[in-house]
Amino acid sequence: MEKEDVMEARAEANVEVKNTSTTTNQEMRDDQKKHGDDHEDGDHNKHQQLPLMALNHVSRLCRKVEESINFYTKVLGFVRIERPPAFDFDGAWLFNYGVGIHLVQSEDEERLPETHDLDPMDNHISFQCEDMKAIEEKLKELNMKYMKRTVADDKNGTVIDQLFFSDPDGFMIEICNCENLKLVPADSIGKLRLQFDRHNPPVELDDGNKDHN
Repeated sequence: MEKEDVMEARAEANVEVKNTSTTTNQEMRDDQKKHGDDHEDGDHNKHQQLPLMALNHVSRLCRKVEESINFYTKVLGFVRIERPPAFDFDGAWLFNYGVGIHLVQSEDEERLPETHDLDPMDNHISFQCEDMKAIEEKLKELNMKYMKRTVADDKNGTVIDQLFFSDPDGFMIEICNCENLKLVPADSIGKLRLQFDRHNPPVELDDGNKDHN
C-alpha cells in the first residue's frame, strides 16, 4: 500500500472513531438527562453534574520563555502551537497528550520558585507514562537532576514508580505509572466522568457510580 493510501486510511479510521464516540456520548448524555444525576446523602444537598469536559491546560510563569519552550519540547515532547494574537504579552502555547502548557513571561522574579529542591510533597504536575525506564534513560542522557521513588500499595498489591524533576524555573514535574492504581471514589456524592478517547486508570464501580463522555 502506498504511503498516501495509508495516510488516507488512517484519516478515515480517525473520523469513524470520532463519529462513533460522539454518538455514544450523546446517547449517554440523553440517558443521564432522562434518569437524572442528582444525588442526596445525609445533610448533603442535591448535586448536579457540572458540564466540564477535561483539563485544558496548565499555566507556567517563566524567567525566559524560549528556554522553557526548549525544555517542554525536547524533554517532554510537547509541540508549540499558534497562540491567539489577542494575547499581547510575551508567552507561548504548547500542546500534547491531550493537555496544554501555557508559558507566560514573568515580570516579577519573586513569583517564581526560589529553589529547585525536589520534594514529592510539594506542588507539581504529573504525566502518566507507559515506559518508566525510557524516561529515566532520557533524563540521564540530558544530565538532568531527578529523584526516583517507588511506592508499594500492599492493600491492592500494586507498585507505583515515580520520577521527579524540575523545569528551568523550578516547577516540579512527576512522571509515573499511576495507572496501576484503581480509581475508587471515597465519597458517594458525584460521578466519575471518564473520557472514551483518553487514557483512564482501571475503575471498579457499579454502573450507577460512573459516567462516560
